[in-house]
Amino acid sequence: MTVLDSRSLNRATLARQLLLERADTSVVGAVGHLCGVQAQEPQEPFVGLWSRVAGFKARQLDEALSGREVVRTHLMRRTVHLVTAADALAWRARHDGMLRQKVLTTYRNELAGIDVEEVAAAGRAVMADGQPRTMSELVRAVQDRWPEPPTRALGELLVAALIPMIQLPPRGLWQQSAGVRNLPLETWLGREVPSLPTDDGDSVGQQLLRRYLAAYGPATGSDFRAWCGLTGLPAAVKAVRDELVVFRDERGRELLDLPDAPRPDAGAPAPVRFLPAFDNAVLGYQDRSRIIDADHQGLSVKGHRMVLVDGRVTATWTARDRVLRIGLLRALTVPEEEAVRAEAHELAAFLDQDITDVRLDAEA
Repeated sequence: MTVLDSRSLNRATLARQLLLERADTSVVGAVGHLCGVQAQEPQEPFVGLWSRVAGFKARQLDEALSGREVVRTHLMRRTVHLVTAADALAWRARHDGMLRQKVLTTYRNELAGIDVEEVAAAGRAVMADGQPRTMSELVRAVQDRWPEPPTRALGELLVAALIPMIQLPPRGLWQQSAGVRNLPLETWLGREVPSLPTDDGDSVGQQLLRRYLAAYGPATGSDFRAWCGLTGLPAAVKAVRDELVVFRDERGRELLDLPDAPRPDAGAPAPVRFLPAFDNAVLGYQDRSRIIDADHQGLSVKGHRMVLVDGRVTATWTARDRVLRIGLLRALTVPEEEAVRAEAHELAAFLDQDITDVRLDAEA
């Protein structure tokens, strides 16, 4: 069985993540290929797409959101993602149990004894008038029946778990800082969320696995579970397994992949890329060593924006007070520094924040 070393996995990851070369695709095409873009920080997806899509302009994502082609919703791992409208509808029911369980576990004391189906029915009745509401407004509308749970606990149960909701624009539009207003996914898209099929070998899970491998593979089953946060996936993996090829990593772990997915040569050059906070190129795996060193993995969950040099996380970056500051995690060669500065200046122009200086801090 073929063994893929860390560098081979890195180059495959970059290719699947559209980071080896920018893709000539639409925003909707990129978001769909990536199986969604992490978006709890509303402005971060713009940098992620700029680093991946050739000629990307911020207005393109604005138009996709306002045009209802892409939506902001709670999905994988109960985090807010940008996903295509089609994927939001197709995947939401499969995520329902996980979303409920995560909220109920997080607020186990505050929500103890609550009848979630009654809460869901009450919330849907309130939202049936088609009017967007903040989480607090929705809670106030049902709180006479459930006065005990804190607003946050009851609100998250409603908007992040029980009712498939989207966060309406202008939330998530370029350089806007609008608050969250929620509307049912079905109301916004004018289409019902399909019920989860039964006794079909988890067909939605099968689709998710194929899509995940196209954007993240080769990967382990644990990587797949870490990305989506779902349980009950063995049936889906078993059903798809005959379609897949199998590799091993250097530690002997089994890696699944699509037969025709790109696996570039380990020596393929990798350009400098600037990643936003919480980018799934890093977070989309249980084992993130293919792209970030163990000593630096804490950066990925603390919301640091990161810089890839030769395909690996090598620096963090911030843009503040007209300075784009790059904090190095290791020393750079002269060609690497030149490449980082060149890409940083391109990023500064895209950010449109009157950045006048690019600074590289000493090795952290």
